[in-house]
Amino acid sequence: MVSPTPSAQVPLVDYLRIGARPYLRAHECTSCGARFFDRRVACASCGKQEFRNARVKNSGHVKAFSIVHRAAPGIPAPYVSAVVETIDGTTVRSNIVNCDATPEAVSLGMSVKLTTYPIGTDDDGTEAIAFGYEPS
Repeated sequence: MVSPTPSAQVPLVDYLRIGARPYLRAHECTSCGARFFDRRVACASCGKQEFRNARVKNSGHVKAFSIVHRAAPGIPAPYVSAVVETIDGTTVRSNIVNCDATPEAVSLGMSVKLTTYPIGTDDDGTEAIAFGYEPS
């Protein structure tokens, strides 16, 4: 059976912007510049309550990582779970994709860039899009 061509795409998380040049969008505190991906009433760093949208740079480096060998049913393992620090200083928790899940393939300080990939299509042909970082 041939999969239908997606009629639309939706991001897996609301802070992923998809299109010709995908990127992540954070909520940035207007007082101290701290960035968050989830909804906030107040800044966890300074307590102020005003935020603006901020585009996160697409490249960075691996700050910490773990190779996960056991996962929930339906999740392929092993995979690399990481903390990426982008070149603008934003910390992103993500998977490292498009590389082997081995200590030889991933290292601290490794340069990475944002990438997106489809994770499924619903019955109406809408494709869900996830993000990860890949070696650059």
